[in-house]
Amino acid sequence: FSPQHLDDDTVSGSNWITENNVQHSLSQTAKTTRKPYCGYAQQTLSKREQAEQESLLAAIQWPKPPDGKIAFAQSSDPTHSDFVIVKPSRVFKVGDQLEVLVRMKDFQGKPKQYGGDYLQARIHSPGLKAGAAGRIVDCNNGLYKVFFTLLWPGEVKVSVSLVHPSEAIQVLLRLREERPDRVYFKSSFKSGRYSETTECNVCLPGGLPVCNFTDLYTGEPWFCYKPRKLSCASRISHAKGGYLKGLLTQEESLFFQSDVNIKRPILSSGPDSVIVKPKAVTDSSSMGRAEDPTASPSGYYYEDQWRSRTHWIHNFNKSDDITECLQGKVIHLFGDSTIRQWFEYLTAFVPDLVEFNLGSPKNVGPFMSVDLKHNILLKFRCHGPPIRFSTVFSSELRYIANELNSIVGGRNTVVAITIWSHFSTFPVEVYIRRLRNIRRAVLQLLDRSPKTSIVIRTANVQELGPEVSLFNSDWYSFQLDSVMRKMFSGIDVHFVDAWEMSVAHYLPHNLHPNEIIVKNQIDAFLSYVCPLQT
Repeated sequence: FSPQHLDDDTVSGSNWITENNVQHSLSQTAKTTRKPYCGYAQQTLSKREQAEQESLLAAIQWPKPPDGKIAFAQSSDPTHSDFVIVKPSRVFKVGDQLEVLVRMKDFQGKPKQYGGDYLQARIHSPGLKAGAAGRIVDCNNGLYKVFFTLLWPGEVKVSVSLVHPSEAIQVLLRLREERPDRVYFKSSFKSGRYSETTECNVCLPGGLPVCNFTDLYTGEPWFCYKPRKLSCASRISHAKGGYLKGLLTQEESLFFQSDVNIKRPILSSGPDSVIVKPKAVTDSSSMGRAEDPTASPSGYYYEDQWRSRTHWIHNFNKSDDITECLQGKVIHLFGDSTIRQWFEYLTAFVPDLVEFNLGSPKNVGPFMSVDLKHNILLKFRCHGPPIRFSTVFSSELRYIANELNSIVGGRNTVVAITIWSHFSTFPVEVYIRRLRNIRRAVLQLLDRSPKTSIVIRTANVQELGPEVSLFNSDWYSFQLDSVMRKMFSGIDVHFVDAWEMSVAHYLPHNLHPNEIIVKNQIDAFLSYVCPLQT
């Protein structure tokens, strides 16, 4: 994708874009005409950055239904749809592939003729507390193939669910491009006893004077409307403002109904389980060496313990094991509330690790726990705006890239990062820019201190209803997560696959996964920090 094709009206690095005429055959250069959502000077991308951005956007392009409005009755209905296991009675052994065919139908029971539905699938054996995620292939004709790798012996059951029909995805796409203001933020400005509060965002519609809080180092944009009397320098805090209502037409809202078409099971029209026989020879060569963040599945649960397919995971069941692993180390946790869970778990589980009260707002941070006896320092800090926390003091509002630049690094430094959930309401370019800045800082840190351990926690799935879907749908998270995995592949960072760990587990989906899932995330994390000496 060469940037020369962009005409002068198209702002190359625009954060805000509306897709007008995306041409779908990727054989021709995918040229998308985009108009800036706001008139501020946009970042200009180098040719290389532009090319990467184009290829990332092309990789997450989602199939579109045929043109024209689709009536609700013609949209995908999980109840009429079904799946079949391909050759269910053949002999399956551990390590084999299982293929499932999903046939989508509408509310009148007619087969769908186009793809674009968002599905999730897993195999599981409840008695063994075993489970793994499946890989879904959209055939673009109303059929979907799901591929599973059978990783344990016994009776293995298949579950498929429709997260959103294709018609709903088109609405989510429109909202992402046209309504990036659907979550808004605010800041307080204060001088003496006088204070004012104004609205803030990555981008604000023009017409009113603004305070430009764009970060000087990363170039990350952030703006607030200027207070009437106070100066921009008097900003004291950042907070989430709220969520816009009334985003959907009456017809569109039919595509988002909890008991109808959001995360509903699709049932099998035949057997929904297979019997898997053990492998004949004990074969341990299946443990791949290289870590591929896009390999599927990356692991599986067995007896409620996550087993990675790329590296050995040691179970840190005793707090002493964690203390021994972290002795003499500084651990920096950066990101949103889903990595704050790591801070909370470790602080609660390890007796000598005691939280030092920094007087920070509850749930916001920054937080710090200290084990003086074993010289362990554990820190959590939230990522920079956009972040839907209330309330973050201005002085604590920092970007991960800048924080990484202030870390010396070395074999006793551990960094873990997660950043995804608070970006789901913005065009993907905003997220790509943030990851580019973080990646640059990660590479510089590894360059000056190659022994630094750096771990990225992926996104995870969550409970969805009609409202949550418009702001935080798994589909948004899945798109961002795909971008993150691509941007950080080939870099010396490790991944904790929180996505598969939440899809493969038997517990209901939750934005903040249950403690047993967090424990498995921590085990995977610490197994990178302290690999078993073999």
